[in-house]
Amino acid sequence: MNQEEREKWLMAGKIASEMVDYAKKITKKGEKILDIVEKIESRILEKNAQCSFPVNIGINEKAAHFTPLHNDTTVLGEDLVKVDIGVAIDGYATDTAFTIDLTSYGKYAKIVRATNEALREAIKLATPEQEVRVIGKKVQEVITSYGFSPIRNLSGHEIKPYQVHAGLAIPNYDSGNSAKLKEDMVIAIEPFATTGEGVVQDGKPGGDYKINEKKAVRDRNAREVLDYIDKTYKSLPFASRWIHKKFGLGGLLALQFLEQQGVVHHYKELVEVSKKPTTHFEDTVIVGKKPRVITKLL
Repeated sequence: MNQEEREKWLMAGKIASEMVDYAKKITKKGEKILDIVEKIESRILEKNAQCSFPVNIGINEKAAHFTPLHNDTTVLGEDLVKVDIGVAIDGYATDTAFTIDLTSYGKYAKIVRATNEALREAIKLATPEQEVRVIGKKVQEVITSYGFSPIRNLSGHEIKPYQVHAGLAIPNYDSGNSAKLKEDMVIAIEPFATTGEGVVQDGKPGGDYKINEKKAVRDRNAREVLDYIDKTYKSLPFASRWIHKKFGLGGLLALQFLEQQGVVHHYKELVEVSKKPTTHFEDTVIVGKKPRVITKLL
């Protein structure tokens, strides 16, 4: 990693950290989730940065991969809420998340504390030549010591320019994977925990998209939308509501056509199989003898 690359990642991480602080202040009971994500995304753009992906909100048993549609009317109540935020500078992406307990009596305080502690302990192990299974083992040990289960089929990941999920996976249990971290590798460590079985499955379409395969399409409107997506987001995920904001309902029809043609991939919500509540904390780390957390939660 050269100095220019490092500076871009550090700037993206700094902004992401600021967005977490802001998001914690506006994620409240009575607020529409659409308003929350759009306020955060607008602030990212005001910083002359990019969204690494649409701001995601997971409520209760929904662990990941959900961002509201343009007409979503969901209002937060006595919920366990995950907010997942990504910021990029020239494609140098970061990924960070936190969980907030909106119940009036702190119903989920213990599992929130367990997941956050698992992240902090795992980060200490993000050193050169460390086997990823050791990081997963630590996450598992911390979460199970509190009486909860890590979500085994969700993991952290390596990050590369314009690739939020790239290469190496960082498990949340001892997977037996002996792959090793390398100096200056950028990774996201993200423990998920639950009171349920510790496995997620696909739910409904989640509002997040990504270019799957660039190929010629005959429909003129679809070509225009695809060209916009390619130039604006490249290989980073994007939201259907962003396309609606630019092209209106015609853009959504074009997006549906592109999905049917296999040009774009539509992510589905990831839901805990036993419908039990889930938690999620995440930071982006530069691997080193002293791991550098670039999205340190405030």
